[in-house]
Amino acid sequence: MKAWLAPAKLNLFLQVVGQRQDGYHLLQTVFQFIDFYDELEFACRNDGRVCQARALPGISEDQDLAIVAARVLQQYTDCRQGVDIGITKRIPTGAGLGGGSSNAATTLLALNELWQLNLDREELAEISHRLGADVPVFVHGYNAWAEGIGEQLTPITLTQAHFVVVIPPIHVSTAEIFANPKLTRDAKPIKIRDFLAGTGGNGLQNITCQLYPQVQQALDWLGNYGDAQMSGSGAAVFMAAESARQAAQIVERCPSHWHAIYARGLTKHPHR
Repeated sequence: MKAWLAPAKLNLFLQVVGQRQDGYHLLQTVFQFIDFYDELEFACRNDGRVCQARALPGISEDQDLAIVAARVLQQYTDCRQGVDIGITKRIPTGAGLGGGSSNAATTLLALNELWQLNLDREELAEISHRLGADVPVFVHGYNAWAEGIGEQLTPITLTQAHFVVVIPPIHVSTAEIFANPKLTRDAKPIKIRDFLAGTGGNGLQNITCQLYPQVQQALDWLGNYGDAQMSGSGAAVFMAAESARQAAQIVERCPSHWHAIYARGLTKHPHR
């Protein structure tokens, strides 16, 4: 059975520049895909049921975004086929690496083919808005500058960087971070050219570090080797290394109570 890859992402830059009346936050961010993957397998079934092929620890079927995505697609297209979805999980939840969103997007892409729905990518992206703010970028399949609530995407060309990613063994609640009254919600917007010229940072980082000291500890340690910052709302932190060799050396030195990986930046999604 074919394995469908679902890549992780890094937020190379992230600021909250406003908040809508409905509570959604307005962002500016840059999404970078990396070669760190969950793997999904799909076995179609004829009874219309959508099920986990095997349980995911701590994630029920109703919480599994791959299952939710399949059901949304099924309803949208009035498809009578079902599917068993098996996930080999490598991207930790609550790490700010987009694992659940990526799984949802890969599910839409895979089932569009396996169920022979023949939807184009724009229509799949429109469906993906129902599943979360980070899902559309994985459906479109290119590194992107994002604005709005994450749905306004502009392709961006990024250098093929070598990243060290350090993941403390904690689950950060994105909702908790965005609900914090101390969060800066009026950062000054910048242009893509400002980011490419070196403007960066993560506007969620200070709040996350206050609430989750392990994230600050990981930043402090990784900061000994370069410019370290947090991805998304955490808990993962990362830095761009000068070479694959340097990245591998830093990973080898990482304290054993954290999980560290070397990952290369991707120019596009593997199913683009």
